[in-house]
Formats: sequence, C-alpha cells, structure tokens
Amino acid sequence: MKNRLIIAGIAVAVLIGSSLLLIPRKDPASVAPAVAEPYQKADDPSLIMFGKAKKFEEKGDLLSAKKIYKKILTKFPDSGIVKNVRERLYSVNMGILFSPIPNEDSVFYEVKPGDTLTKIAREFGTTVELIIKSNNLSNTVIRPMTRLKVSTAKYSILVDKSQNMLMLKSDEEVLKTYTVSTGADNATPTGTYKIRNKLIDPTWYRAGAIVPPESPENILGTRWMGFDLDSYGIHGTTDESTIGMHITKGCVRMRNSEIEELYAIIPVGVEVKIID
Repeated sequence: MKNRLIIAGIAVAVLIGSSLLLIPRKDPASVAPAVAEPYQKADDPSLIMFGKAKKFEEKGDLLSAKKIYKKILTKFPDSGIVKNVRERLYSVNMGILFSPIPNEDSVFYEVKPGDTLTKIAREFGTTVELIIKSNNLSNTVIRPMTRLKVSTAKYSILVDKSQNMLMLKSDEEVLKTYTVSTGADNATPTGTYKIRNKLIDPTWYRAGAIVPPESPENILGTRWMGFDLDSYGIHGTTDESTIGMHITKGCVRMRNSEIEELYAIIPVGVEVKIID
C-alpha cells in the first residue's frame, strides 16, 4: 500500500511539472507593475489647478482658464506638467482671439454708416480676417449699429533660429509658439524687420521660371508675409516634413495651417525680430 502511495505521488508530481512547462514564462524585468506611477502626484497643487482650468475650458470660460494656466506657470515653473499647461494656454489664447469673448486687448466698436471692415481694420491696426473670425461673420457685409469686437493688441514676432521657433507676442506676452524652418548654413538674416506685404496663394518667382500657386513645385505654400528686406519673408510649404530643420534659402517656413492662422492675426507693419 505504501509503495502504491509513493508511486501515485511521483505520478502527480510529474504531471504538475509537465503542465508547468507548458505555461509561457516571462522575463521578470518585462512584467509591468499592476498600477503605473502617475507623472504627478494626485495631490500636487499644480495638477489640481490644471484640472480646475480644464473644467473652465469645458464650460467655455476661457478667461478664467487662462488666468489659472498663467498662475501655474508663475508659481510652479518646475512642475512636470508645464509643457501641457503651455499647450493649453496657447490654445486658450487662440480661442479668445478668434471669438467674441472680450479681453484687455480688444474693444467693441459700433458700426457707423459708411464703415467697411477694411476701414475699421485700418483704424485699429488689425486685419479684416481677424475681425471676421472674432465676430463669427460669414462675409464682409456689416450694418450700422452692429457691435464688433476689434483687436487693439500690438503684435510682434520673434524668430529664434537656434530653436527653429517663432513666437507670436502681444506686447511682452507670448500668445503662441510655432515650430518653423530657417535657413541652411545660417542663411536667415538676423535683425529687426517689418512685414511689408501679405499674399494669399502666392506665385513663386524663381530664377528663370514663374511657378503658379497651384503647382506642387511652388514651395511658398498658401501664404506669404514679406519683410522690408527683398526676397525674405515668412511663408507656408508644400513639404511639411521639413518643418523644424535648417533647410531654407533664408526665409522662415511654416506649416500651411499655422501660417494661415498667423496671417489672419498679423497686419502689415508688424515688427519681426530674428535672433541666433
């Protein structure tokens, strides 16, 4: 009887061992922990403020959201969520700019008989496109006694060649940053310039050829903002994979969607500063 029990025990052990061999084994180092560590502690004050700001965004209260995002950047500059905060702040800035929401850099203007959007834009140093977008207009037709939000901000542009970054500023506040391309072999000139002209769907005049806007060979993309320095300016692109590189012949190159946004904001005469 004892021998039978020993034999039975050996058989069970063999069966268990065989089944264990069939279970796939993992390298302990490759096994992820059951709960991933958050990049910020849940009780971190910057994270709590970030959550409040996002709730204001969801409710459409962009001014309150902006105030909190700016406070986070001031009080917690070393927080792990600074990058996220900046992205949300830039988005909120554009949301305020392109909406009827009043802010410190705008006024409400009552349309008078004989007014046109071009006339109003010239009077306040803004653009027709920005007035249209800020007031959700479907066309350029305006009627007397209509109240329009009009930007009074003094915009400027700063291009940092070392980082391939363009900053849109209102006075000293950075409203948004854009990744751009600048000149190969330091071809983009440093200095302070002004926007001299603006063109939608520009024709490219290159040596020995005229390239129309619809041509895939037209490297200028959908917008051109020329400097008061011949042959230099900010423009779009037909190849967005080059954005972020030192690759142009001297101009500042942007994604089409982003230069279209900037084009709507920036009037002729705005200062552009380019630094190394």
